[in-house]
Amino acid sequence: MKTILICTDGSPFAETSYRYGAYVANRLKAQGAAVDVLCVTDINSQQVVSKGNFCRSIGIDASENLLNCLVELEHEKAKFTHHQAKLILQTALRTLKAEGINRINPIYKTGFLLDCLDEFEQDFDLIVLGKRGENASFASGNLGANLEKIVRNSRKPCLVTPLKYQPIERLLLAYDGSKNGQKMLEFIKASPLFQGLELHLVTVAKSLLDRPIMKHRLNQAAKLLQEAEFAPVAHLLEGEPEKAIANYIREKNISLLIMGAYGHNRIRHLVIGSTTDQILKTSNIPVFLFR
Repeated sequence: MKTILICTDGSPFAETSYRYGAYVANRLKAQGAAVDVLCVTDINSQQVVSKGNFCRSIGIDASENLLNCLVELEHEKAKFTHHQAKLILQTALRTLKAEGINRINPIYKTGFLLDCLDEFEQDFDLIVLGKRGENASFASGNLGANLEKIVRNSRKPCLVTPLKYQPIERLLLAYDGSKNGQKMLEFIKASPLFQGLELHLVTVAKSLLDRPIMKHRLNQAAKLLQEAEFAPVAHLLEGEPEKAIANYIREKNISLLIMGAYGHNRIRHLVIGSTTDQILKTSNIPVFLFR
């Protein structure tokens, strides 16, 4: 993991993501980690109003004057948003440099964030972004408009950051024994990102019938981590995964959650929601989503 992409819109959530991005980069300095900071101005936000055909209602001359005014207004708005993006990137660079990061590449684009991520995805190894964006104060219980789309579409891990920064001391790996879970174990074992930190390992059994197989999976995972010189604190939890994990985070004062990203059953998600969504909505700690 050498290139970290931080997505920013200048919101308070984004500003916290700079510090978490710097934390990751500092942990990976020996690997030559660098940070790209991406600020995308939504092309729709620069359009002032629709330039419909005003000729019939106000006359040709008046319509032409109005359209000229609208064009000038959009030009001024484009200059303003460009200046705003420049200030956002300057703030990000200032924060990252204060955290000891020197390999920083600011990127400004006009368009749509998802399209830009598709363009750059092959060049970075981790996406860092706040769980909500610039309109956070108007939707206190919701995730950011782009967050779920990014996490669902990206083929790279995502670090979703909360509003407030806190030092990372205790990790919680939510393990279910899946192929994705095995990939997470291998990543933790191989990466210096998590070495030397207190690691908690939990598996959730939804019923008594699930307990034996989930206990077996938990023990296997703990053994693999011990072979990599971790000393995992392993627990088998019971109940609904999102509630059990959330309670464990509070009780053990966990500072980073590592879990798999969304599954592929989109219909089930639309009907009853998903563990990933619920945890992201309620969590006050960063969540490392692994695909």
